[in-house]
Amino acid sequence: MANTIGINHVTLVVNNLEEAAAFYEKEFGLEVIPAFLFDYPTAFFKINESQQLHLTEWEDAQSFRGHVCLHVDDINAIFWRMKELDIIDTSPWGKVRTLPDGPLQFFVRDPSGNLVEISCPPGTAIEPEILEDELFEEGLYVSGRNDFRGYKSKDATLYHGK
Repeated sequence: MANTIGINHVTLVVNNLEEAAAFYEKEFGLEVIPAFLFDYPTAFFKINESQQLHLTEWEDAQSFRGHVCLHVDDINAIFWRMKELDIIDTSPWGKVRTLPDGPLQFFVRDPSGNLVEISCPPGTAIEPEILEDELFEEGLYVSGRNDFRGYKSKDATLYHGK
């Protein structure tokens, strides 16, 4: 049996390639890289040496809760920028929060309506003003479904390794 060794890329479906590409390039500093010569609109971005974000323009429906999570190097600056753009979306997963192991977590919508989670590593200094902002709420998101199936632990983390 083969073992998964990482995520190479995530593809997001967008309804306007140019607008979405500009958003990811400008707001997240992603580097444009060449895409294959597909016969449909697409743009590839380098996240790091082994991971990419692909955008492709189709008339597909977007998911309400499905998302990609981007790990950023300045969570404070990106929070204030996303708030300024008024694209923080609290409807699918609740308000801005700190996870039990410390990272700040919040969700935004890209210009095509795709949900993007923004997070930082444990131990990152979070500006106190963010923790006092009206968009912030303590504790984990509670859905009210009371369905506790799955693989869960009080020691869970989004950040494994170093």
